[in-house]
Amino acid sequence: MAKRTRTGGPLPRLGDLELAALEHLWHVGEADVVQVHSAVAKQRRISVNTVGSALERLYRKRLLSRVKVSHAYRYTPTLSRDEFRVHRVAEAAGGVRALASEGMLAGFVDLVADTDSEALDRLEKLIAERRSESEP
Repeated sequence: MAKRTRTGGPLPRLGDLELAALEHLWHVGEADVVQVHSAVAKQRRISVNTVGSALERLYRKRLLSRVKVSHAYRYTPTLSRDEFRVHRVAEAAGGVRALASEGMLAGFVDLVADTDSEALDRLEKLIAERRSESEP
């Protein structure tokens, strides 16, 4: 099966189990239902089927891709933890357009500059890389 990827739009709401499963998958990269169950179900006292249902929901929400190996699916996140966080921050700020406004951008740059000058250098480098990627 082809890898499903996230496309624009807001992230779907997640339950605690879904978020725990995503966290585990971000940590290990790829796992099947039994492996995720072993990692996230100990304190919850839930069945493998419950974890499987959560993984299926994450797949339908396009937050996981999956491939069938023998009789089981192996799941992989479609977004990195950082990409997920960026989407959440953008949503909290009122969307990407709000983040792209001059005031928000200036505030972000000021915050980075006040906190970590090396991060400001990295930001400048990322901007230059993106500009060169978009040039014909």
